[in-house]
Amino acid sequence: MSTQQLTQSNVRESALATNSVLRNTYALLAMTVLFSAATACVSMALQLPHPGLLLTLAGYFGLLFAVHRLRNSAWGLAAVFALTGFMGATLGPILNAYLALPGGGQVVALSFAGTGLVFTALSAYALTSRRDFTFMGGFLFAGILVGFLAAIGAFLFDVPGLALAVSAMFVLLMSGLILYETSNIIQGGETNYIMATVTLYVALFNLLTSLLHLLGALGGEE
Repeated sequence: MSTQQLTQSNVRESALATNSVLRNTYALLAMTVLFSAATACVSMALQLPHPGLLLTLAGYFGLLFAVHRLRNSAWGLAAVFALTGFMGATLGPILNAYLALPGGGQVVALSFAGTGLVFTALSAYALTSRRDFTFMGGFLFAGILVGFLAAIGAFLFDVPGLALAVSAMFVLLMSGLILYETSNIIQGGETNYIMATVTLYVALFNLLTSLLHLLGALGGEE
């Protein structure tokens, strides 16, 4: 076999592997979003209280660590559903709080619609343009770290203005994360669909909660 044939064969194998990761990622993402929605609905129906910041962070990072450790085994799938189910359960009380406010239903509906629209548009752009957005990795990591610390500060010291700024910042960061992760899969940088799914799910979750906060504030609900 000639060098050219070997190169073409490698390119085809790489393309097939990338397509497989994409298919598996979107399939698993769809299932985890539905599962998360189901746990959120159960949480809402039972009127469960929000677990609080500390328990939420402990559950999130603990389950995220489990996903990372188990990402190459079948147990990784169970860890993904545990993580997304837990996050869905924490979302239920938040949605109930907004729905209980005047005009809260519109805020929730617009937030879900906005999240879906942003995800679809950015994913489609990354997939069709094939542009390499992986250069954004360092910036996104630093931005998310700063935003996370600022969010904790806003919560501890009860600074509404800072909380709104953090939400606006996270809308931009999560939009960038969607572009980055989709591009990372296309470029072959991410070959584990479990980790790709978790990254995109986290982007969707944070995008939704940030939009809820912003639209709620703009509508005078908070």
